[in-house]
Amino acid sequence: MSSLQTTLAKSASVSGSSLHTGEKVTLTLHPAPPGHGRKFKRKDMADEPTIDARIENVKTVERSTTIAEGSVKVHTVEHILSALAGMGVDNALIEMDANEPPIGDGSSQPYVELIKKAGIVEQNVPRAEFHVTEPIFIETKSGSLMTVVPHPAFRISCTQVGPDGRFTQYYSTEITPEIYEKEIAPARTFVFYEDVKPLMDKGLIKGGSLENAVVVRGDSVLSKEPLRFREEFARHKILDIVGDLALFGRPIKGHVIAVKPGHGPNAELARALSKQLARMTAMVPPMVTPKGGDVLEISDVMRVLPHRYPFLMVDRVVQLSDQRCTAIKSVSVNEPFFQGHFPGQPIMPGVLQLEAMAQAGSIVLYRNLNVAGKIGYFMSADDVKFRKPVVPGDTLFIEVELLVKKRAIMKARGRCLVNGEVVSEADMMFGIVDS
Repeated sequence: MSSLQTTLAKSASVSGSSLHTGEKVTLTLHPAPPGHGRKFKRKDMADEPTIDARIENVKTVERSTTIAEGSVKVHTVEHILSALAGMGVDNALIEMDANEPPIGDGSSQPYVELIKKAGIVEQNVPRAEFHVTEPIFIETKSGSLMTVVPHPAFRISCTQVGPDGRFTQYYSTEITPEIYEKEIAPARTFVFYEDVKPLMDKGLIKGGSLENAVVVRGDSVLSKEPLRFREEFARHKILDIVGDLALFGRPIKGHVIAVKPGHGPNAELARALSKQLARMTAMVPPMVTPKGGDVLEISDVMRVLPHRYPFLMVDRVVQLSDQRCTAIKSVSVNEPFFQGHFPGQPIMPGVLQLEAMAQAGSIVLYRNLNVAGKIGYFMSADDVKFRKPVVPGDTLFIEVELLVKKRAIMKARGRCLVNGEVVSEADMMFGIVDS
């Protein structure tokens, strides 16, 4: 998935009936600027109000997820949000002329097709991903278990358990746009026959039919077509998890393990992630607080690092968390070391690339320990490799991941990239001392 924010290339619309209200509705996806996020627009209401698709706005979670701000409500947001998040679309305006999106065939596949029709374009602003740094565990009175643990990618493992253990299914997959489109989006919503009357008594599923849902009666499956996957129910639960966690507002790097999930437990997990993010943000000293998310401009970098010309090797930080830092160094022909390394064939010394990794790593350590203004000293560098020369005009992307943290000592893995190719890498250990 791209490290830059994305939006839609153009607007695209789809029409149909909604699941719970049964109303006819037209939904249009519009491009949106960086940082906009995903918002719903009620075109059928006076002044055409908008509402942020954020966990703070979740109001009810019975058989679907409803968001509201004041008198503005949008029901059953999970499938369209799942499609946008699963396909990697960060910024979009979702315009509707009713209070609930069309249900389609009960999956998110129609929305994936709509997104592909509109096209996806990158925006020149870094994406602020959330890396889970400590486990979160949630258990509900209904027996749902939700866990998320650190993981380098977004992965979901789901066990769906029906009444009396019927149709218990398990499925586990990483979530990427390619995998989502093929393995998750086609999975349809389902309902157990004994739940149909209670739902109808509550005024729900007015638009439900065998064309947009799978009905389970006893040990039989009632559907207009055979099951699309052996584990279609577990896959649809993953679809819902992706949609509900999209309300967190950031792409997640972590492994979600769900047993008997539902919209309520999903929302609780999204709230817990928001609390973890808030704690992490609170740990950052004021001088390290990024402008516009996880970005440090050069003035912020210089308030954190004591290094100065000609030894400051970080021009900008484009992503920062308690575990990782991605920084940029623009390599100019005016760098003083090019005068002697080497005349007529300027090459950036490998030891300075190593220093750049250490400085990026120091920013992570400063963030964790609140010791900005002190100096990070190398203690060791192992498995150092220099793979390609770095020359004037190159933009060096410096990536550092914290491996072990103990007091003011950190072990980290770093690498430098140019045009997406690794030019150097190393395992490092360094400590923070008084300047």
